[in-house]
Amino acid sequence: MPSMIINGALCDAASGKTLDVVSPVDAQVFTTIPRGDRVDVDVAVQAARHALDGAWQKVTALERGRLLMKLSQSILDHFDELVELEARDTGKPLVTAENDIRVMARYFEFYAGGADKVHGQIIPYLNDYTVQVLREPLGVTAHIIPWNYPAQMFGRSVAPALAMGNACVVKPAEDACLSVLRVAAMAQDIGFPPGVLNVVTGLGEEAGAALAAHPDINFVTFTGSNEVGILVQQAAARHAVKCVLELGGKSAHIVFDDVNMQLAIPAVIKSILQNTGQTCTAGSRLLVQRGVYDRFMQELTAAFSQTRAGSPSANPDCGPLINASQFARVNRYLDLGRQEGLQVLAEGSIDSDVPEGGYYVRPTLFGARSHDSVLLQEEIFGPVLVAVPFDTEADAVRLANDTRYGLLGAIWTENGGVQQRVAKGIKCGQVFINGFGAGGGVELPFGGMKGSGHGREKGFVAMEEMSTTKTVVHFHGQMQ
Repeated sequence: MPSMIINGALCDAASGKTLDVVSPVDAQVFTTIPRGDRVDVDVAVQAARHALDGAWQKVTALERGRLLMKLSQSILDHFDELVELEARDTGKPLVTAENDIRVMARYFEFYAGGADKVHGQIIPYLNDYTVQVLREPLGVTAHIIPWNYPAQMFGRSVAPALAMGNACVVKPAEDACLSVLRVAAMAQDIGFPPGVLNVVTGLGEEAGAALAAHPDINFVTFTGSNEVGILVQQAAARHAVKCVLELGGKSAHIVFDDVNMQLAIPAVIKSILQNTGQTCTAGSRLLVQRGVYDRFMQELTAAFSQTRAGSPSANPDCGPLINASQFARVNRYLDLGRQEGLQVLAEGSIDSDVPEGGYYVRPTLFGARSHDSVLLQEEIFGPVLVAVPFDTEADAVRLANDTRYGLLGAIWTENGGVQQRVAKGIKCGQVFINGFGAGGGVELPFGGMKGSGHGREKGFVAMEEMSTTKTVVHFHGQMQ
């Protein structure tokens, strides 16, 4: 059974309780994990505080960077093992799991290089003063990680925190945490001081809630649903703790009449099928200008019909959904789309040899007459794409913004003026022009607007989010 990591040691939950880990491939239990709770969370937070006030604060920025680089290399050294864990735990196709492990390693590599390059400021002030602005770690940081990209999200969240000198307590999702536990164990092996990186597994309403509400944490990062994100923020607010929240999306492709269809169609399909649509940035809305709508949809439908879901080892377009709850959720939306009168334009297939009981659904493309459909408003988190036509540039911006979310958008046009106007007009944290996604985008600031949350991760801005400033005002008098 995999173990938690608290204060540098492998351990079980204090209660002795465990949780079954169910494979999405065949719905069978294949291991168990500790069911940590508030007692384990408290021990982990205390361990992080002790490390922060002791051994970890004595480690220089240069040495922190070297430790992160060692961890990045250790991830690559254990690449095949971690890919197998990630694919088995989440049901991802092997090629997707391989990408996720590479991106996780890249996060630790990137922030390793940044650890000793965080500079303060000297502010020109009165002649009798020297004013310094120092950048310091926040302290004990809490990281609540979702199940859709456990390896990537671990790197994205934890690497900048450690680079800045924080001590971390991580609560991964109970549905998928094996890669996180393994990498945290590697960190102990390569020399991270005990207590610097702690991982507590368990249920969100037990361990996750206890971590967000703990009085001795100094920061929370959370990725998940809007509803749970609000609860996390409310819990942290009781202790005036800052949060970075990434709370999902309903991202739109905006396709104009002059679209390059050879570029756009594969990107549109990949963006909704990647990770079986269980991606906050999934391009789940397709807005197509009326002049090209019929021709674009004809080609898209033909390509979409060739997509397939299957077992991870077969490297299909998408694997199974993560669990029975998500399987039921996506099927409810599929039924609702038909009840609303949406037209089923295309369906992919499910491989005939998938194991019985697995959580597989057909990739589905709907056509809608208007933007009022529930399927165009709510995050489905599955391989379900809905297309709707628009007339003018202003219509495109209005429809793109007609959602509670604001995470990402894509614009498909060769017109530079339209590109810039629409990019400025849509309310989201990241915009792609004639493309979608950036291979992990480790270097690119990322985060949402509106119901998609606030704060930024990735890039150097993440190190700013994981730190604070201290202003030192030194009165020294004038030279005599």
